[in-house]
Amino acid sequence: MNDVVCCLLGSAGFDRAAQGVLGAGRRLADSLGGKLRAIVMGPAEDALTSGAAAVADVVVVAADPALAEYNPETCLTALAELVKQAEPKAVLLGNDTYSQELAARLAHRLGGSAAGDAVEVAAEGEQLRVTRGVYGGKATAVIALARSPGVVWVRARAIEPASAEGRSPGTVENASLEVTADPRVKVVERHVEAKEGVRLEDAQIIVSGGRGLGGPEPFEELKTLADTMGAQMAASRAACDAGWVPPSWQVGQTGKKVAPELYLAVAISGASQHIMGIADAKVICAINRDADAPIFKHCRFGIVEDYQKVVGPLRERLSALK
Repeated sequence: MNDVVCCLLGSAGFDRAAQGVLGAGRRLADSLGGKLRAIVMGPAEDALTSGAAAVADVVVVAADPALAEYNPETCLTALAELVKQAEPKAVLLGNDTYSQELAARLAHRLGGSAAGDAVEVAAEGEQLRVTRGVYGGKATAVIALARSPGVVWVRARAIEPASAEGRSPGTVENASLEVTADPRVKVVERHVEAKEGVRLEDAQIIVSGGRGLGGPEPFEELKTLADTMGAQMAASRAACDAGWVPPSWQVGQTGKKVAPELYLAVAISGASQHIMGIADAKVICAINRDADAPIFKHCRFGIVEDYQKVVGPLRERLSALK
């Protein structure tokens, strides 16, 4: 069959990532002449099911209590069963940690091919072709998937949502399967980190600090600048590994991939791994005292100066403008 399945986590809501996955799925299904099916794993808010139905032809909600809390084995078994029922050409997932954990294993269960970090998924004849960045984002590769279905997790923030204009809403139905919690894996403790504002993946403006700040205290000064700008705080891996800021702030190849309207990098050298995480930012600005820092090759605006001479005056000027 030429249908496409998009897998969504009910707990995530109808965020920009879910919209990106559905956008990729809608365009691929239309090119294949098939239907787009969205599978929602776990109890979901009405905003997610209605938002998915506006784009997909069919939305299947697997709201079994056993799926309320993420368990990789339970979720994988249930998802594999639902996808088998659909017999799709492609299965698309987001770039959240859970989806990345499931993608390759799901492909094995289905006898298909797996690929990740896709910025585009297209059909050429009978094969799916996945476009993704390689070498830390310095080059682009197009991968042909040999076996069907192709199971791909996509860089959802890099993909435009699909328009629901002129389209009748799809049907919403409950999944017909029995879910049994896998006893081999259980959550013994959960630590929830306090969050302020929107998620980094959804932020429109981000102020990010790096190793060049020299310690945790300068991040407090950056935070005041971020508050003035209405921005979210982020950091490079070096700053997170040093324990200066929470790991959830990390942006880069092994952290979060963001796509804000404005990304302000302060005392960040601009290693390829970090650049890969901000490649989809609309405008990148940098403050660094090293004129040869790689970040200046990727930013639209840059200031070669010690951040301490820039952050304070910049904050004062922005406050005056307000």
